[in-house]
Amino acid sequence: MATTTPSWPAHRSRRSTVEVQFGADRAELLRTALVTGDPLADAVVDEIHEQGRHVRVALHQGIAHGLDSLTDPPPAVAKLLAQVEATPEYVDDALLDEGSLPFFTKPAAVTAISLSAGALVRTYQSPSISTVLDLTGRLVEGAPRRLQETGKWLNAAMLPGAMRRGEPGYVGTLQVRLLHAAMRRLARDRGYDEAGYGVPINQVDLARTWMDFTLTSLNAEQQMGFDITTKEQDSLYRYWWYVAHVLGVEPNLVEGITSNEQAQRVDDLLQSVTGPLIPQASTLTAATITAVAGRLHELQKVQPAVATAALRALTRKIHGPEISRELSVPEGRFADRLLVAAVPVVARKRAKLRADPEAWRREQRKNIDFARQRVTAPDSPTGYEHNAAA
Repeated sequence: MATTTPSWPAHRSRRSTVEVQFGADRAELLRTALVTGDPLADAVVDEIHEQGRHVRVALHQGIAHGLDSLTDPPPAVAKLLAQVEATPEYVDDALLDEGSLPFFTKPAAVTAISLSAGALVRTYQSPSISTVLDLTGRLVEGAPRRLQETGKWLNAAMLPGAMRRGEPGYVGTLQVRLLHAAMRRLARDRGYDEAGYGVPINQVDLARTWMDFTLTSLNAEQQMGFDITTKEQDSLYRYWWYVAHVLGVEPNLVEGITSNEQAQRVDDLLQSVTGPLIPQASTLTAATITAVAGRLHELQKVQPAVATAALRALTRKIHGPEISRELSVPEGRFADRLLVAAVPVVARKRAKLRADPEAWRREQRKNIDFARQRVTAPDSPTGYEHNAAA
């Protein structure tokens, strides 16, 4: 019996336009990615809904202790764990222990800003992702919690050694993957426009979000005066290949990228089918800026009004004036001028710190210790942890 090839989603540009810009092969790569979610994780979520608690118990044990620890595992759980545990050839002890170290060359406050004003704001520019958040009830009211949860996952995934099997980064990343699958199912149940946007949280969305945690965040930090070397870029991107593997991102979309320049070329391809902004993006951006202003008050005792003005200035700098206007980010010329004056000062201080190897290592250790405290601090379960325990 002949199978029907899923068509090009109507709200994701036009195939002919993509072919003109990037070629037929790239257009087909995007078409496949747009109509593909995460079949292995989706099957596990379906298995849980169909068979109940014993599947969830097996999944928890397998994530923590490996597929070999299970006797007669549920089929979908076995397939997911087999894929994750088929460690790519580029993964070794050096990558797991040292690959993420450049992430810790800047303070937690800088990470909070690049995560929010940089990565999350750009993620929300995707109409399909904003629509999923709207349909699943995680729009404005979830912004502060989403920022906290994303920060916790990111710190857990970046801690040296934490992406080994059973460690917090590995466990958390698999839990995030399964949360995506649960949201995918929920969005479909609530009328998500699959013919318009493709599969909810599809491979284009996942790869584009991967770019937000790498390319967008790194560019944001550079614009704040916190640059990294080409060697450090290479190290981080290779580490993120493995995060993508565990997260369920197709390797042909991200593996091989070792620099911002290479990432930008792939991101341009992904951006060609992202689609125009929708109103929810502005709502999410405003809520995120408010949430991170509160976070900066906690971390640095910065007054919320001052933090909000600074974050708006950084958002405009990171995303440019046109996108910022579409996102309804208010202008603030005084804050913009202060930002222009502050960045060279920050860059000079960072260069001075880098020139002292021992001081540089102390700064990294301090930032690693702070991240570890955040990951291990007792607090209410994150959304991905709660979904895993539900």
